[in-house]
Parts: sequence; C-alpha cells; structure tokens
Amino acid sequence: MALSISRWAKELVSKAAVGAAGLIAVISLPLLAQTRTPQPLSPVAETARPDVAVPTSEPSLPTGRSLTADDVNAWLDGYMPYALGKGQIPGAVVVVVKDGQILTQRGYGFSDVAKQKPVDPRITLFRPGSISKLFTWTAVMQQVEQGKIDLDADVNKYLDFKIPPYQGKPITMRNIMTHTSGFEEQIKDLIVTDEKQYVPYEKLLKRWVPHRIYAPGEVPAYSNYATSLAGYIVQRVSGEQFDAYVERHILAPLGMTHSTFRQPVPANLRPFVSEGYVPGQDKPYGYEYVSSAPAGALSATGEDMGRFMIAHLQNGAGLLKPETAQLMHSPANRSIQGLHGMCLGFYEDDINGRRIIAHAGDTSAFHSDLNLFLNEGVGIYISMNSPGKEASAYSVRGTLLQEFADRYFPAAKPKPQALDSKTARENAEKLAGTWTSSRRIDSSFLSVANLFSQNKISVGKDGQLIAPVADILQARPSKWIAVGPMLWRDAYSHELLGAKLSDGKVTQISVSTIAPFTVLLPTPWYLNSAWLLPLLYLSLAVLVITMLLWPTRAIVRRRFGATLALEGRDLRAFRWSRISAVAIIAVLISWFITVSLIFKDMDLSALILLMGFLSLVAFVGGFLAMLWYALRVWQSGARWPAKVWSIALVIASATVLHIAINFHLIGFRTNF
Repeated sequence: MALSISRWAKELVSKAAVGAAGLIAVISLPLLAQTRTPQPLSPVAETARPDVAVPTSEPSLPTGRSLTADDVNAWLDGYMPYALGKGQIPGAVVVVVKDGQILTQRGYGFSDVAKQKPVDPRITLFRPGSISKLFTWTAVMQQVEQGKIDLDADVNKYLDFKIPPYQGKPITMRNIMTHTSGFEEQIKDLIVTDEKQYVPYEKLLKRWVPHRIYAPGEVPAYSNYATSLAGYIVQRVSGEQFDAYVERHILAPLGMTHSTFRQPVPANLRPFVSEGYVPGQDKPYGYEYVSSAPAGALSATGEDMGRFMIAHLQNGAGLLKPETAQLMHSPANRSIQGLHGMCLGFYEDDINGRRIIAHAGDTSAFHSDLNLFLNEGVGIYISMNSPGKEASAYSVRGTLLQEFADRYFPAAKPKPQALDSKTARENAEKLAGTWTSSRRIDSSFLSVANLFSQNKISVGKDGQLIAPVADILQARPSKWIAVGPMLWRDAYSHELLGAKLSDGKVTQISVSTIAPFTVLLPTPWYLNSAWLLPLLYLSLAVLVITMLLWPTRAIVRRRFGATLALEGRDLRAFRWSRISAVAIIAVLISWFITVSLIFKDMDLSALILLMGFLSLVAFVGGFLAMLWYALRVWQSGARWPAKVWSIALVIASATVLHIAINFHLIGFRTNF
C-alpha cells in the first residue's frame, strides 16, 4: 500500500526505541505548523487465470447521483477544504475521470506555503509514492506481452546476481506482482533527503538481498525490494535504463509531459514540484530521494495521472493489448476469502458491489490514492503534500473514496446478515490472542519493533470482537459486527475483517484494505508481547532500582559511618551485579539513541557494529554476573530480602538477554 516507512516503520521504530529504553512513552504526531484553510481553485478545464473468478458489477445495483462535473465539483469543494483544514494538510490535488475523459481536476491549498503558491492540477508535481509501482507493473506487462518475461519463470533467469531459493522454491514475477515473494522488509536508505546518501536502485538491489521469511506464493507481505527487482528486470530485458524506458513507453504515449521517474526531476520541471511537509516543522521536509526507484520515485501532475487512469480504464489503450490489460486487472491471489485480493500489481478495493482496482502510496511527506471503478469507466485520484495532524491524510483519502462511492455508486439495501450471538462468540474466540504483521523486519536489530507493534485481539463481555487492526486507517475506532463465517464488518465504514482457517485454527487475519498485501500471523509464544512486555518493564524497574540504590546506600553508609557487611568473593559478586545493572541500562539507552538516528540520513554502520559488541558484553556478561551474585547470596546465608532480590536480578537480566537474542540486538548485521 505504501512505499514509505514514514508511518509504518517510523512509528514502529520509535516504539521499539522507547520500549527498549523503557523510560519514555510514544509521543503523538505533533501539529503541523501550517493551519491555513486551503482555498479551492477553479477546475482546469492473456485472459484471467481459470482458477480465479473475476467479479463483475450486478446489473441490479442502484444508481446514485448523476456523475457530472458540476456535481463532483460542488461535492469536492465542500469536503476537501474542510478536511484539509481540519487535518492541517497544506495542499492536495483531486482528479476524477469518466468515459475516457478527465471529468474534473481540482487543486486545493498550497504547493509552497511560504510563497503562498497554489496547487494547480495541470502543472504542480506531487510525489505519489507507491502508486509508482503501477507504472513498473505496466512496464512488466509490456515485456510479458512481447514474450521477454514469463510470469511463472524463476526471476534469476533475468538477473546478473542471485536470489536464493526458499525451501527449494524460486521467486517468480507473479509472486513479485502479488507481494508473495516472501522477503522481509528493507528500509535502509529507502528514502533520504540528502542527495549524498542517495543510493541508485541497481546498487541497492545488489548490496543486500533481504532475508526470505516465507515460501513464495504463500503469505502476502508487501515488498519494495521485490518491486525494484521487477523494475531492474524490465531494464535488463528491454536494454533501456528504467526511467528512460518509462518515459519512452508509458509517459510519452499518454502525453504525460509533466511527469518523470528521474531524481531529482529534470530542470524544466523543478519549479513545479510541490514542497512536502511533515507535522511539527515550519519549513518544507525536503526533496525525497527514493532509492527503491521503481517502487516509488514518480513525480506527476494530477492531469497526467488522469491520463494514466484513462489508459487502464480503457483496457490499456496506448500501453497494452486489451487481453494483456485484462490479465493484469484480473484477480491473481486472495489469501483470505471474503476480503480483497491482489491482481497483477493492482489490488482490489471493491465497495458497494463495484469492482475496483487500486493502489495507494506514501512517502514521508506525500500521501496518495488511486481507484478505478472498472465497470463504470470511472477513476478518482488524490494526492496530499503532508500526512497532516495525527496522520489525518489516511482518513481523508479513505473517507473521500467511501463518500464518492456512496454518492455516485451506492449499494443495494443491505440484507440482514448478523450471526447468532453464540456462533459470533465462538468465531471471535478463535481470533483472540496476539498477532504479528507479515510485513516486518526480521533479521536485524530493528526487528525489536515487532515486539512493540503486535496486535492484541480479544472478546468483549457480550461476545463482540475487539480488534483495533484497522484503527490507523480511519478517524474512529472500529466496531466489528459478525456478518458471516469468520467475517466481520465495521459498523462505521466499508471495512471488513476476516480470518483464514486451517485445521480449525486461525492462521491469518487481515482487514479488507490491506488484505491483498499484508496479513497478521500468530505470534510465537516466546516472542509474545502479552507476557514479554510486562516482564520487560518489571525487569527494567528492578535494574533501575538496583542501579540507583547502589550509590544511594553507599552515601548513607558513609554518612553514618557504616560498612558494607561483605568481603571477598561475596563483595566482588555484589559489585559486579551492580555494574551489570548499570551496563544493561546504559546499553539499552544507547540502543534507543541509535534507533532514533536511523532516519537522520546518516551512515550508522560503525555504531551498529559497536552496539552489537556492547550488547554481547553487557547482556551476556550481565546475566552471568547476576547468576554468580545469586549463587553467592544463597550460599552465604543472607537474609530473605537479599535472596529474593538476587533472583529478581537473574530474571531481569535473563529477560533482557532473551529479547536481545531473539530480536537481534546481539548481532553484527548493518543492513536493515
């Protein structure tokens, strides 16, 4: 869904850093300094796989308001200025296409706040993030059409470096286009604002191949790396540099003269690029260099994105043969029945019984969404230049789509579907537990973010499902109503939650918005935050108290002329236990600082190696020192408070060591 780790990884990493230090809480996103209410501008003027059914619109679906430019403009001009002002988003562009024409294109607010430069949908370039992937997938399908790429061949056939198999299975282009390649997440150098830190995508691909954590084709897990791999394959089989290929074979045929994949944008387009803003900063965020270029480097105007939508709504007109476009738009993978699935590159976003294919995109500053109502010949695109207050851009674009669909393509009157309370409770109880996202970092120190981002699902006293899985996607908490076997609908939106059963046990959970490319998986017991986090916080308290009482008691003894009633080995064990408590806390705080620097466009390789070594010394050495101290305390016949505290220190140090080993704080990997 998103190229950027701006919302996903930064929040997870901040939680990891905070949790590891155990000293501060996660701070909500600060308010964006720009609070001016945006002012509206005047508008400028192969077939589907046989094993997967292609849904179509029902002929009996009701019709809504007439989709005319005047009605859309009136509706948009009522919604967008209010939504952007309330969300503190400086500027946005919205484009609606219908029947092969741009119905309307509207600019709201400012592309440059300081200069009060208004957004113009004809010439203002936004950064649509992962919507760029649709251009990469289109390029892939052009090569499939020419017989240069086989969707089901081992991708190593097209590469000059090796992607290792997993469980004996190679990755195919179909796996890549359905986000089932099985890679862990990669974020190092993904987006930078310092051109000196920018890594060309070919170099990024070969520098480090992310670990495979799933067999290909089995688990949806969004991957920017895999998409860049697809772009590189296009480059190799076509013999053209990727950005030049897109210009020649996609942008030029569609007349997209104000769009580019080049970074930075060419000099003639540079004056028209919108600034990007992040909450809490008065000045622009800076130009974002996307190292994983085929996954998110596009800069485009609203008008040009309208042209791209029209091409796909007209079966690839100007880009692909109709049968190739239909193959691209057909369902290719559905992990959880009842929820949305993946096509080849596009994902489903069906609403009100309408067949929709879509893609969203996010960088640190820009947040966008593109939806195509295939059977209605209608598309809608939005891009905003800030996440806004409390990440409001997510709910702004989600509400825009829902309200657009309800206004112009309403659903038939819903039939009662509620399950009986007994069945609903039984189904909900199967989901109760702790779940981890399939899209995650798994092999480096940043995997500690997984400890603080697990999803807790429970059952209320009346048998209702309590699952805050989709709360980030909308402005209010979800209220899940059981509407079918292992299927729930949010009372306040079109969102669905579903689960996949295997031998009577739930193996995957997701919500419809992200189900095509990300699911939740059961958390192994030894990584489960339900017991591990409370134990960690208690352990940190024990270690901090030990660290603080050590000098405090020494001062008190000196003040009253008392002596410590320990000597020899007992004294040395005591001192080493206290030194270990200080060392463990110091290293955890150092990890917090290190993780906080991840997004500062800095090369932290040396620091990460140092932290791995210090963790080995502090956590392993600290645990051994605590064991030694506990042994001496129990052998010396000390009083019971000392014995109890010595056991507490062993448990505390063992807890930290367990987390350090399983979440790779002890390790020497500098790629992440």
